[in-house]
Amino acid sequence: MLTVNAYAAPSATEPLGPTTIQRRDLGPHDVLIDIAYAGICHSDIHTVRGHWGPITYPQVVGHEIVGFVREIGSEVTKHTVGDRVGVGCESNSCGHCEQCRKGEEVYCLNTAVQTYAAEDYDGTITQGGYSQAIVVNENFVLRVPESLPLEKVAPLLCAGITLYSPLKHWNAGPGTKVAVVGMGGLGHVGVKLAHALGAEVTVLSQSLSKEEDGKRFGADHYYATSDPETFEKLAGEFDLVLNTVSAKLDIARYVNLLAVDGTLVLLGAPSENISLPAMPLIGGRRSISGSANGGIPITQKMLDFCAEHDVLPETELIDADQINEAYERVLSSDVRYRFVIDAKSFA
Repeated sequence: MLTVNAYAAPSATEPLGPTTIQRRDLGPHDVLIDIAYAGICHSDIHTVRGHWGPITYPQVVGHEIVGFVREIGSEVTKHTVGDRVGVGCESNSCGHCEQCRKGEEVYCLNTAVQTYAAEDYDGTITQGGYSQAIVVNENFVLRVPESLPLEKVAPLLCAGITLYSPLKHWNAGPGTKVAVVGMGGLGHVGVKLAHALGAEVTVLSQSLSKEEDGKRFGADHYYATSDPETFEKLAGEFDLVLNTVSAKLDIARYVNLLAVDGTLVLLGAPSENISLPAMPLIGGRRSISGSANGGIPITQKMLDFCAEHDVLPETELIDADQINEAYERVLSSDVRYRFVIDAKSFA
């Protein structure tokens, strides 16, 4: 077992603090990664504070991980020592169900093992990237293109793939109109990706405070959802609406923005159930759907696409002792747009 420094949540109500955790011995198909940077995702906060149900404490979170391969198992063929690599939201799956065979491990019909706060197939609780090193099965380790600056890459492993996957699934590109709801940690990456794919991009944000940023990132149009005229003006406008907001919204208003055959995709996960009348869906042959992040093949394609098109998240680099402050700033929307932890500070 390898002992590494980390930052963990001791309970749902206490601040995160320094600790040590054990990483398993290298199996034949495992990769030991020295972590260079770890992104902070809103999901980390929801998890450690118990918003999505009870978890086992102490818990190390973080599923936006980049670093370098230190050591490989005896039968590893996909990575070599020194490779620039990343690990995202999932770190294991059954490997043999229909979805795993299709490269959609995130939708594993048995158990897609989350990179933190989940029970792995060996019965242990996974511990995430707020740490010095991690051991992961080679099939869940991604290659980071050399052209991508490593300190910027980590959020792509969650925010990037969470937007890229539905954009590709619903064929966003030239001739399509895409609306991104919310201009936060997820939304700003979605704007950049949709623009790079060639779609006409509209941001729907609560206010116009980030309009300059949105248009700099590639938005063609920017509207405030606090203005009731927005929903009248844009009725029936979009082929695809991506809702990145975790707060409860009046979903029916956003369904009415869809063109015939348009789709509203839920990416944020509000704690409350949603409800809407059936007629807006029936009357326009519209759909409402959800989307998780993405399987390993499409996540690799996303990283390669970002390298080709120079798509990177906007980040603020912090040290480990700033994590609790960063959490409060995320909750108050005081970040543009993602925090990344320098893993050297775990030492």
